[in-house]
Amino acid sequence: MNIAYRIVGIVAALWIGFSGYSLFSKKQFVVDPLVEYGVPKGWWNWLALTKSAGALGLITGFFVPAVGVAAAVGLIVYFAGAAATTIRAHSYKTTPFPLLYLAPAAATLVLQFAR
Repeated sequence: MNIAYRIVGIVAALWIGFSGYSLFSKKQFVVDPLVEYGVPKGWWNWLALTKSAGALGLITGFFVPAVGVAAAVGLIVYFAGAAATTIRAHSYKTTPFPLLYLAPAAATLVLQFAR
């Protein structure tokens, strides 16, 4: 289980970290939906920082387990909120995307407790 935890944790961190980077650099494929959902521009850097910190926290969790748990829980809450935002904006076709980020964060949490 330890190997699975590390593999899933690394993949999750890379994927979520890329999402944070994409928002920091204002990539169109990330920014356009945020505009559509009505997310204020003043929040974008904070949201990018949150994703990036969560990704870093997943990696740190390999050495400090409590940080990994906190990061995974924080990312789960973050992406659940993102899914709720898509539902609030009636953008049902994009609702699965935050859930695709939530899943590896949740898997990392489950595997951390299973090891």
